[in-house]
Amino acid sequence: MIREKSARRAAAVVRRGHRARVLRIIGGRWRGRKLRFPAAAAIRPTPDRVRETLFNWLGGATQGADCLDLFAGSGALGLEALSRGAAQVTFIEQDATAVRELHATLAEWQAQGAQVVHTDALRYLAGTARRFDIVFLDPPFSSQLLEPAAALLEMGGWLKAGALIYVECPVRTGLPPLPASWRLLKAKRAGEVGYHLLAHAAPQDRSPA
Repeated sequence: MIREKSARRAAAVVRRGHRARVLRIIGGRWRGRKLRFPAAAAIRPTPDRVRETLFNWLGGATQGADCLDLFAGSGALGLEALSRGAAQVTFIEQDATAVRELHATLAEWQAQGAQVVHTDALRYLAGTARRFDIVFLDPPFSSQLLEPAAALLEMGGWLKAGALIYVECPVRTGLPPLPASWRLLKAKRAGEVGYHLLAHAAPQDRSPA
């Protein structure tokens, strides 16, 4: 009987391992905390070392910022921002399982300033805009959603002057055409992933046509 119970517990652990993956928070008040998320093929979380570089780039800009994690997936980028002092993070995710896991993590960590919206990212951007300081723009690589999402962010008035936009895309394709007001600040690659930090130019900073 004891062996049967042990076997059942071991099997349950294995099943949970197949259903979920784990990341960790790199810095801030939740540094070292582990984040579980569904092992869905569409979720491609930003690796630890890439997140570390990104938040080094952002520096103090995260403190008190209003952030949008547009294709949230695991929620790692938005959670890292909250850990590092962001005032508010809005997570947008269409996968119901990912949304449930993110709600559970936020509740477990007693997170303040987080809003999770279960919807399609482009549908969200077609709604009434509010302006953000930082936007994490990391759609599934196979989706071809990066260019239309960027256009909607710009045309819909979702960005404060000087807002920072983080973009991931495949190295093999590079960045698609982005709004003319977005200025590239930093860029690196990690394997097949290209990652970039851009700034939304204030009107007076834009170069003349």
